Amino acid sequence: MRELVAWGHHTMSTQFRTPRGSQIHHARSTVNAPWSPSRVAACTALALGIATALVVVPTDRSAAAEGVVDVGAGGYAAAPVGPTPEGCDSVEADPRAALTADAPKGPLPTNDWWSSLLYKRLDCRMSEPLHAHPASYQPTPGGLGLSAPREATLSGTPGGIGEFHFGFEQDVVVGVAGLDAPTVQVAGWTDWTVTPSWSDGTRSLRATIGHGLPTSWYHLEGGDALLTSAHDVRVWARDGATLGFTANGHDYAAFAPTGASWQVSGSTMRSSLAGRGYLAVTALATAADATDADRAAALDAVADSAFAEVTSTVADYTYDAARAVVRTTYEIGTTTLEGYADGAVVALYPHQQRYLTAVDGDELDTPYPSPRGEMTAYADTTSFTTTTPFTGILPEIPAVATSSGSDRATLDRLLAEVAADPLPILRADTYWTGKALGRATRIVEIADQLGETEIRDTTLGLVRDTLTEWFTATPGKSEQVFAYDGRWGTLIGYPASYGSDTELNDHHFHYGYFIAAAATLARFDPQWASDEQYGGMVDLLIRDANGYDRAETRFPYLRDFDIYAGHDWASGHGAFAAGNNQESSSEGQNFAGALVQWGEATGDTAVRDAGAYLYATQAATIQEYWFDQAGAIPEGFGHTTLGMVWGDGGTYSTWFSGEAEMIQGINTLPITGSHLYLGIRPDDVVSNYAELVDTNGGRPTVWQDILWSYLALGDGEEALRQLRADPGYPVEEGESRAHTFHWVANLAALGNLDTTVRGSSPLSAVFVKDGRRTYVAANVTSRARTVTFGDGTRLEVPAGRTVTTGAFSWSGGGAVGGPGEPTPTVTPKPTVTPKPTVTPKPTATPKPTVTPTPTVTPKPTDGLVLAFGGNGRLVPAPGSPGTIQLAPSRGIDTATEPSDAVVMQATGLTARATGGATAFDIALDAGNRVGNGTRVSVQYDLTGDGTWDRVEVYRYFATDPVPGAERYTHLVGLDRATGSLGDLRGGTVRVALWNAIGSSSTSVGVGDSVLTLPFR
Repeated sequence: MRELVAWGHHTMSTQFRTPRGSQIHHARSTVNAPWSPSRVAACTALALGIATALVVVPTDRSAAAEGVVDVGAGGYAAAPVGPTPEGCDSVEADPRAALTADAPKGPLPTNDWWSSLLYKRLDCRMSEPLHAHPASYQPTPGGLGLSAPREATLSGTPGGIGEFHFGFEQDVVVGVAGLDAPTVQVAGWTDWTVTPSWSDGTRSLRATIGHGLPTSWYHLEGGDALLTSAHDVRVWARDGATLGFTANGHDYAAFAPTGASWQVSGSTMRSSLAGRGYLAVTALATAADATDADRAAALDAVADSAFAEVTSTVADYTYDAARAVVRTTYEIGTTTLEGYADGAVVALYPHQQRYLTAVDGDELDTPYPSPRGEMTAYADTTSFTTTTPFTGILPEIPAVATSSGSDRATLDRLLAEVAADPLPILRADTYWTGKALGRATRIVEIADQLGETEIRDTTLGLVRDTLTEWFTATPGKSEQVFAYDGRWGTLIGYPASYGSDTELNDHHFHYGYFIAAAATLARFDPQWASDEQYGGMVDLLIRDANGYDRAETRFPYLRDFDIYAGHDWASGHGAFAAGNNQESSSEGQNFAGALVQWGEATGDTAVRDAGAYLYATQAATIQEYWFDQAGAIPEGFGHTTLGMVWGDGGTYSTWFSGEAEMIQGINTLPITGSHLYLGIRPDDVVSNYAELVDTNGGRPTVWQDILWSYLALGDGEEALRQLRADPGYPVEEGESRAHTFHWVANLAALGNLDTTVRGSSPLSAVFVKDGRRTYVAANVTSRARTVTFGDGTRLEVPAGRTVTTGAFSWSGGGAVGGPGEPTPTVTPKPTVTPKPTVTPKPTATPKPTVTPTPTVTPKPTDGLVLAFGGNGRLVPAPGSPGTIQLAPSRGIDTATEPSDAVVMQATGLTARATGGATAFDIALDAGNRVGNGTRVSVQYDLTGDGTWDRVEVYRYFATDPVPGAERYTHLVGLDRATGSLGDLRGGTVRVALWNAIGSSSTSVGVGDSVLTLPFR
């Protein structure tokens, strides 16, 4: 997330501006559990009774830790030492509450396209829409709603901040006659399918839905199958057990067992299913102007596959270093309900179709529309294989231009400046510590290339100390520590940020910085990275965020990575009408690249190969969907790049800023050698930068360093000209002037990334300028190696060095290197149906203790109740009807009151302190606007002398894009507090409200918002 001081576009010479991936989207997810699930009305007095079902962490955080689990020389707390995941009451009480009794055991999957089914946060009975593509789904008490949108709905300003969504609009519900389930549960899941389950005690229903599956399958008991629609239904095909119909303008085919028939009455279709209890419904790939003949042909094309029910899905990958590709085989296991077909209809995303090398199905004539572009479909398919290029990673761009001459003098001066404080930590949480580690390791890499060993080693010492502190747990330690939550199957770093604790957001964003820093340190201090020291803690972070081992029992497999969609999701629960989302795709790649480098440095081929799989796959999807290689952005949107990808579409926006620089820059940072993929299409880099300038009305005025570094991957000479013309630019928090100059100046010399020639080492790349290639390879091991490139060029690379040949011949670096050449291992092929893992049976690692039962927040005592009045006054409750408007956020949230905050005061107050705590209940409504989050501060001047004796700043509350009031209460918890309370003697109370995040205004309800102060 971003923690920026409030600032205007052109006003401040120094700003905090850190891109934080979907850092705020989590915030947006931060809706308080007791209120959001039901959006209850306000209590008459200040939320005195709302805490009855709220689960919170004990006030004494150290008391929550029941012990420490040793991992080498480090370790983690065996139980949470701070906030834990929040949601509906049932989920907080038992995270497995939404699972059926026969669901798989083991750690819970989160951060997926279907997560709101399991991790219930807003809708405590059902879920938010599930955007599977090409169809979308939403459970109802009577069954499963289906939607097959063909076109996007656009909102916002064309060419400005805007959104497009293939939103869920229910076409038909597939259910059981009379079914009225109190909730929907999850009965099972595979790599890209899920099985929701309904039961009301008499009737039951189970469905299977998944990515790339236009067919959904249903098993039901206790009544007839019932298909109903709120729209007019037209039946255009009726052949015994098969029904072709149009609902809400979209075409479907319903397949009942042989011998069954359908009764149609108005918009209701009913079948006894000949007593066999199953059916399939397929969304058809027909155009809006299709004829009935077109519809009949589409039905015939999928009919033979209808009863091949998908019961397992598995993706198996192999990194082929010699050919610099990742091969992924997607296997679709089926159970034939009747007939002979054993393959399903499968629709491929553009990134899969582009790199498709084998498929066993028959291509259909018509593709399916989707938010990602056209999906090519194949009938009777049981598997397909993609071969995706791995385009190369480097620890750092080689200093071919900055190792001598005037550029060396400039870089030496900039290194000396940054050496005074190479690892500044703005806030000591997981995200901002990670950002600081990322900045420091860039300095280490550059200093090492140049032989500046004093700067290198001093900075390495700071990196080592910081990582060691975080990787060490002791009894009672509650900050700068990781802790395991066994109920959720996750490792949480404390202090957390942006919902990484309360919503399980962004673990890949945060932890990627730690892993990348550890990979750099491992090259210089391999002993520190050993299992006997701190290597095991690095592996734990990897396993939590995107675990590569299907046999792992503590964490889910690939938590943040959507195997079929090909990219990460940032929200732990995905409880949005638009589905899950991912903002900072580049911070996701930071994690993937870190795995490659850590695996190379430590000789862990399994980690390296997992990183290569994530990296190559996401490099493809980022180009397709964030940078629109797929051509999915609708005409009229006004942009060819996105700030955020959502389950049902995309936006030109961020969670934290409306600035064009940040909307586009958030998908380019951090700038590291793991981000060369941004230059796969250099012409697109140049056009994207030009689009930014056009949208912005001029060149960047913030995040210039990030954007010049991006431009350098398309036009290095122009990027260098702009950098030299503005040497006093404000530095982004994760950057340094030294690194930006090093990156841009050397790319200006090297030219663009040449992906047509790739090396046999993952740490290699080729650049081309004026037709001349420079071949680059880094060796992070302790043994010399030879790297062979696709055109036959061979490069000998000594241990611990980076070497170039071709247009530039250069060598630099002095690391001792890791354990040597990694021992090749064969990636184990998973079984088609993964066996559920059992509850962890620790061996060397002791079993974490059960998370202690959280206490219930005590009700605040009665106190002095005030309301919001006019003219900046606090008045006796209740307040007058009306609203107050909060302005959009002015930058990244730093929990600092901006100048345009709404402020209200009450003066001349005399009352006795009760010893209680401040409480508030504020009505907020952001309408249908996405990404806002409101923060409140309360200040006490006990004697009216102008000194604030007590200042309380609360966590922000992320509003949802659904019109209607939400309740922001003190139960969000304090962000920070200073001073103490005492009696009021002619004192003053001051309240400030502002939007901490978001680019839109928010309304505050005056009449039903109250502040209860702990005084009588």
